[in-house]
Amino acid sequence: MRFMVIVKANEDSENGTLPTQQELAEMGAYNEELVRAGVMLAAEGLQPSSKGARVRFDADNAPTVVDGPFAETKELVAGFWILQVSSREEVVEWVKKAPFRDAEVEIRKVAEAEDFGEAFTPELQEKEAQLRAQSAARQGA
Repeated sequence: MRFMVIVKANEDSENGTLPTQQELAEMGAYNEELVRAGVMLAAEGLQPSSKGARVRFDADNAPTVVDGPFAETKELVAGFWILQVSSREEVVEWVKKAPFRDAEVEIRKVAEAEDFGEAFTPELQEKEAQLRAQSAARQGA
């Protein structure tokens, strides 16, 4: 099972306050542990919402772009991991080891093909597999 571990933004991350050398070293050690255990598929930190944008779509699919920053800091994402583990309990145990202070982390299961039921036909699954293969090939280039 794959899970996205979402690190919630806070005032410091939204102000662009960079982590200290000690915090970077602690996070590096934690990430190294995840990699050694073979559970980390991806991990990234994000720039503040002031450097981002949102695209909203109305009922007719017309897009509207809204530039950041965004007001509700507690609703924003500062970073994430994608972890592959055997259960929700296992991902929770990994997250409990993260070197955070005064932070909130959300855990969400990544939707798999079987979660979409009959609507995700074999043909659509094949097309999705082709797109993933193309994307992976480009990342390796």
